[in-house]
Amino acid sequence: MKNLFSLLIIALVFSAFKTDDSKVMSGYVYDQQQNALAGAMVSAKQQKSNIVSTNGKGFFKITVSQKEKTLVVSFVGYQTKEVTASNNELKIILAANEQKLEEVVVVGYGTQRKESLGAIAGVQSSKTMQIRGFANNNSYYAQDINTESYSAITENGFKSSTTDPLSTFSIDVDAASYSNMRRFIQRGQLPPKDAIRVEEFINYFGYDYPEPKGNDPVSITTDVADAPWNKNHRLVRIGLKAKSIKNENLPASNLVFLIDVSGSMQGPDRLELLKTAMKLLTDQLRPNDKVAIVVYAGAAGLVLPSTGGNQKTKIKEALSNLSAGGSTAGGAGIKLAYETAKNNFIEGGNNRVILASDGDFNVGASSDAEMQRMIEGYRNDGVFLSVLGFGSGNLKDSKMEAIADKGNGNYAYIDGINEAKKVLINEFGGTLFTVAKDVKLQIEFNPAKVEAYRLVGYENRLLNNEDFKDDKKDAGEMGAGHTVTALYEIIPKGYKDEFVKKTDEMKYQQNNSIKNSDELLTVKMRYKNPDETKSKELSLSLIDDGKKMEQTTKDFMFVAAVAEFGLLIKDSEFKQNANFDHAIALAKKGKGIDDNGYRAEFIQLVENAKLLTKNNLIDLSSTNIED
Repeated sequence: MKNLFSLLIIALVFSAFKTDDSKVMSGYVYDQQQNALAGAMVSAKQQKSNIVSTNGKGFFKITVSQKEKTLVVSFVGYQTKEVTASNNELKIILAANEQKLEEVVVVGYGTQRKESLGAIAGVQSSKTMQIRGFANNNSYYAQDINTESYSAITENGFKSSTTDPLSTFSIDVDAASYSNMRRFIQRGQLPPKDAIRVEEFINYFGYDYPEPKGNDPVSITTDVADAPWNKNHRLVRIGLKAKSIKNENLPASNLVFLIDVSGSMQGPDRLELLKTAMKLLTDQLRPNDKVAIVVYAGAAGLVLPSTGGNQKTKIKEALSNLSAGGSTAGGAGIKLAYETAKNNFIEGGNNRVILASDGDFNVGASSDAEMQRMIEGYRNDGVFLSVLGFGSGNLKDSKMEAIADKGNGNYAYIDGINEAKKVLINEFGGTLFTVAKDVKLQIEFNPAKVEAYRLVGYENRLLNNEDFKDDKKDAGEMGAGHTVTALYEIIPKGYKDEFVKKTDEMKYQQNNSIKNSDELLTVKMRYKNPDETKSKELSLSLIDDGKKMEQTTKDFMFVAAVAEFGLLIKDSEFKQNANFDHAIALAKKGKGIDDNGYRAEFIQLVENAKLLTKNNLIDLSSTNIED
């Protein structure tokens, strides 16, 4: 009896000192056909801010309180499901939302009651907007009818190196098009063709280019091999690498979170995901950093004045208290955010507005032209811009990209918690810290070696040749550790095919002699330091050594596979002999070291896109294309 009493006392002592009040739960999320649902949101019911998303295999792992009894699982196009918490690995089946559009009225904005929202005096009432959908021969769901918009893209064609030997464009570090494409594929749809910007597919991935040497913040690398989709053509790769800086050595940050809390931002893949993403970013802040929060709906207001990075709890509480409702006064929000950034400006620091929205600006300045002029007006104040896109069905990609382009900024689309981690944690320096601005490239092709050439992608980044040396002409920015890759498809001198076009001889010009050189081309790059107005120039020439793709680096093989996939999913008129099986095989050869699994996920996306194309599945999205 004495021993039993002693054991009881020991057990009570151990239980008194037990501090672990959490447990780890894991499982898989599938649809009714047992297909893995990648990007499904899994949250704790009692702690709604505790959210994770499933990976490419539908797997999730979440740490919750021991008292948590229920998980909430949601995915766009499926019914939200609550499941009982269990220590065993869960298998969760989501049912598709079967609400058909016989005649469904979708209310985007209802009349809003005037309420205080942080420092906002009141949220203005907005008119009710209705979207009607009617069933046709295809069966589709209410959430598939949308008002997403994309700028129309006319692909670059082949140009003669004799009559047009110069190619000039601004670099682009955006990767929104890739994660947006992933959203469509994971929902079993092919994305709209104008949503495909091939250069953003290419630049979604990092590549092993050498670090810059000396005082220049950017290095140039070039190589060439045969084009995967036409063995008679050559593929040139031009790679830029911005200098890497350890996070602890980055300059102090003055950040302003500009958050859209309008009615269109309601939903787990919009404001709730946005708040989670911003909390991840908050965790990266150092004591010498500071953050202010500006929100906008029917009006704009400052809900958190500039606050030190050591007050993370205060910043996160301000984020948690945000809710969606009202119309979208984006113009007023942008003005207030920039003014807040200027009022807390850090000399020599990173001063940046981070705009998070679905891009639906409809109160005040709303047209692309108006928004661009407003952003351009603030561009020279030393405040940079990052744009984070959220949501589906209402994404205004055309506006988001234009705003980032005009505001010395970058644009990312956040389709889940994994992408938020990639952009705001894994690529923290590249996303937020500019090391070179107004970066331009100009390539001169040798007519003795090149019959014709084509720039793959970058259609909306083209510049006039005279813009290259014009320091007043805006161009793209590179952040710490960023890589940028551009591909040119080249038709060798003397080779003739359908892409080599004949032109009439010039009446007033004589053919000039061509300088004898083994060089295929010369790359020239101009950039400015972030706090300077005068550009500097670097150059590098390339000689074609006749390599085949299989003789190049894994990085070159992988980037070629990404480009081939881009041509296919865009149904490019220049896809030639491209095919999904070849792109998959080439990507596997070039996968290399893949610590974060981005390249493995790409291969899976290509395989899924092949199935969608093979079965002639129709893209059911109702998408606006803007000229």
